[in-house]
Amino acid sequence: MIFVPMLNWGMETQPPSLEALKWQIDAGADEAIGDVPVDRFAEPPAEPLAVLEPENRQNEENNAKIAQKQAKIAPNGTKLEKKSNNSASKPTQTHKTATKPEITPDIGAYQLAAGAKILDDIAEILKTYEGCALKQTATNLVYCDGNKDADILFIGEAPGAEEDRQGRPFVGPAGKMLDRMLGAIGLDREQVLICNTLFWRPPGNRPPNQLEVAACLPFVERTIEIVDPKIVVMVGGTAAKTLLAQNEGIMKLRGKWFEYETSAMVRPIPAMAIYHPAFLLRSPGQKRDAWRDLLEIRKRLDSVH
Repeated sequence: MIFVPMLNWGMETQPPSLEALKWQIDAGADEAIGDVPVDRFAEPPAEPLAVLEPENRQNEENNAKIAQKQAKIAPNGTKLEKKSNNSASKPTQTHKTATKPEITPDIGAYQLAAGAKILDDIAEILKTYEGCALKQTATNLVYCDGNKDADILFIGEAPGAEEDRQGRPFVGPAGKMLDRMLGAIGLDREQVLICNTLFWRPPGNRPPNQLEVAACLPFVERTIEIVDPKIVVMVGGTAAKTLLAQNEGIMKLRGKWFEYETSAMVRPIPAMAIYHPAFLLRSPGQKRDAWRDLLEIRKRLDSVH
């Protein structure tokens, strides 16, 4: 049993009365726990309110609002409930309207390209051309390869790692696939001319941006004008959308005949888009459609001879 210092409940407390002490001993208390009596029934004293300066008060209010917003607490202190209806819980589906690609080539590039009379002229111009930022990160210029007097011109997308090392288009795994595709319809690199939409490799083989495409487009167009082929084959989506000024994907553009023409050409040229060989390596199930496109190209090539 413990001794508890008694408060003044009608008795003297300084010093405790003998009667109170005797009462505790009779009750069984035999140990004291404190020298000062404590009123266990009294309310604790209120803490003094801090007086805030106007500036500090404003800061406190701002901080409270920020904390309230972050915790999603209403001004009355209640937690905001999230709407539970099905329409609010489902993500909103958005549909984007396709727009025509906005490629605005540099006028200076067009002037340079217009001065080229043969393909070698374009190659020399591109060696000193600084209008495309890809040139700063690429190892080599990748221009044309094959027969400069060919009746059919294949235009790909952009050089890959192996093309960048060798300075020739379509010499990597995709190039070997393209060679097999050509062989399937009785063609080889001695009978066709192969070029790209871009002449320098994008870092990491990333897709080219509009500025990079625009910087090279005047020289691609001038290449077509100089070669004046009977058929243009656009290999892959980037080449197709760039030359045809279309915004549909290669799945919808492939297998159809278009007419390609520039202001300097005396006649339009039949043009078709096909799957890129790199895509066929990743998606062999599309080879059937690719074979149909190749047969159509062979048929058109035979008809124009």
